Amino acid sequence: MSPGPRRKKGSAPERLVLAPAARKRELLGLIGAAKRRLILSLFRCDDFSILDALAAALERGCEVEAILTGRAKGGKKRLKKLWGALEEMGAVVTRYADPVVKYHAKYLVADDATAVIMTLNPTRKCFTRTWDAVLITQDASVVKGLLTLFKHDTAGLPLPQRRPLSRRLVVGPERSRAEVRELIAGATRSIRILDHKLSDPDLVALLRERRAAGVSVSVLGAQPLGRVIPHGKMMIVDDTRAILGSTALSTLSLDFRREVSVVIHEPALVKQLNLSYQQLSSRARGTADRLPGDRNA
Repeated sequence: MSPGPRRKKGSAPERLVLAPAARKRELLGLIGAAKRRLILSLFRCDDFSILDALAAALERGCEVEAILTGRAKGGKKRLKKLWGALEEMGAVVTRYADPVVKYHAKYLVADDATAVIMTLNPTRKCFTRTWDAVLITQDASVVKGLLTLFKHDTAGLPLPQRRPLSRRLVVGPERSRAEVRELIAGATRSIRILDHKLSDPDLVALLRERRAAGVSVSVLGAQPLGRVIPHGKMMIVDDTRAILGSTALSTLSLDFRREVSVVIHEPALVKQLNLSYQQLSSRARGTADRLPGDRNA
């Protein structure tokens, strides 16, 4: 689907953070280390330590720019409060202006050098009880792609057509459906999905086709998984590549939301995701082989 990451010479390797408390520590550390500029997308945020860290960044002279969705289910008052808090501390806040597309992407870039793509919102729930993930990378193409996305979205401009943002970034609604479909269609051995919102008829039909062709298809998320609340979205294909981010396999997410996911090729990171998936699968009580619409699903 896309090549592996290109890192600058001497840059840190990509890291994948899954443990809830560690996810919070990493985000606080990145915000705390930023010296010049922080850009970020916020869909929900009720964790005061994150807001305090952003305020501290501003106080030490770091620019903070945020883009917020204009609407969220049951969250208009919370969005207004979050907007006000960010502006009061001195951040530059932009409300995404598209009247149809909801801004659901979850990303951060520090000092134009380190990018973070998340499945989580910086909320108390996502820092304690959910399955979520944080990918930290210095891949130049990913960093540049997110900076370009942020620039165009805050200015209300369409994304560039001639030059894709990055071959590793899956950005919706422009590219989500086609690229997710390509990933599924290219599977030859296995597809493992963590997505409690899997429902898009076209993708469900394609997954059935791959299953009928002998590809092992496993889906987690709709069934109880013990104390863990499935929230993050992930797909692992043939144990060699994964896609991770905010994109759900639902029609609304694929076609009507600004979503950002990243393709992962690094074997150690794919293995880490596979191990986490297997741990969750052991709690699914034999239901992971079912697709929406299957008998007894």
